[in-house]
Amino acid sequence: MSVAAEKQRIDKWLFFARVVKSRSLAAKLAAGGHVRVNGQKIDQASYGVKLGDDLTITLERKILVYKVLLLGERRGPAPEAQLLYQDNSPAMPAKDDLTNVTTGLRDAGSGRPTKRERRLTDKLRQVYPD
Repeated sequence: MSVAAEKQRIDKWLFFARVVKSRSLAAKLAAGGHVRVNGQKIDQASYGVKLGDDLTITLERKILVYKVLLLGERRGPAPEAQLLYQDNSPAMPAKDDLTNVTTGLRDAGSGRPTKRERRLTDKLRQVYPD
């Protein structure tokens, strides 16, 4: 195997592994410093990844931690793309854990303040104005 065949451009690998939808987006992701290879931030889309490299990819809402198992030859279907890496990403919190944060639900009985609580709040605001 030649040296050129042992490495692959990071933007091509990200595209083949279906991390992003297009190769130009993969190049922007790599050039923007959102990809780390073996703990070191890269800033070039032409950086060569090899087998066994650990990739940390920061996307908008999640962090992906992949270990490169194979180098891609084409952008195939998802099951084929999943053979290129081992997913070591941290577990995302369960959807039930996020409901209170995203919807702003409050505990029972702590809803709207009572008239007494509003008066106390108004009195506090008079003592400590903005």
